[in-house]
Amino acid sequence: MSTVVLPGSFDPFTLGHLDLTRRAVALGHHVIIAVSHNPSKKGLLDLETRTSTIGAVARADGLGDAVEVRTLPAGLLVDFCREVGADAVVRGLRSQLDLAYEEPMARMNQHLAGTDTVFLLTDSTYSHISSSLVREVHSLGGDVSDMLPPASLDALRAAAPVS
Repeated sequence: MSTVVLPGSFDPFTLGHLDLTRRAVALGHHVIIAVSHNPSKKGLLDLETRTSTIGAVARADGLGDAVEVRTLPAGLLVDFCREVGADAVVRGLRSQLDLAYEEPMARMNQHLAGTDTVFLLTDSTYSHISSSLVREVHSLGGDVSDMLPPASLDALRAAAPVS
């Protein structure tokens, strides 16, 4: 079994993220979900909440020992990959816009450390879901329950109750 890193801010962890994790595990990978703080994004859930919530989602989904959740330290992703013995980075692509954003980073990771990136196309069921849209819809009183695993929905409601 190879080890791959699935990095992201996961604020919150959506059903699209869960699907990507399941598919990486089904390909025979041990998946390290690396939860990061992205200073260019306005976050809602703190790192500890996101990390513990993702762990709860993975356990509830029966992913067991195939998934590990860790906080991504500051620094280069390739250094973290080297530290954990990862063979590759896994990223989901919802559209060509995602590829345009992800491709330069994948090429830089390959250049810096020989770290490959495996792209998985998002299941069309989830291609409209992004954490930022989920946060926005929730903040405006919309129902996001069909976009999040139960533990993520609970964390979102606790952090940002809608009146």
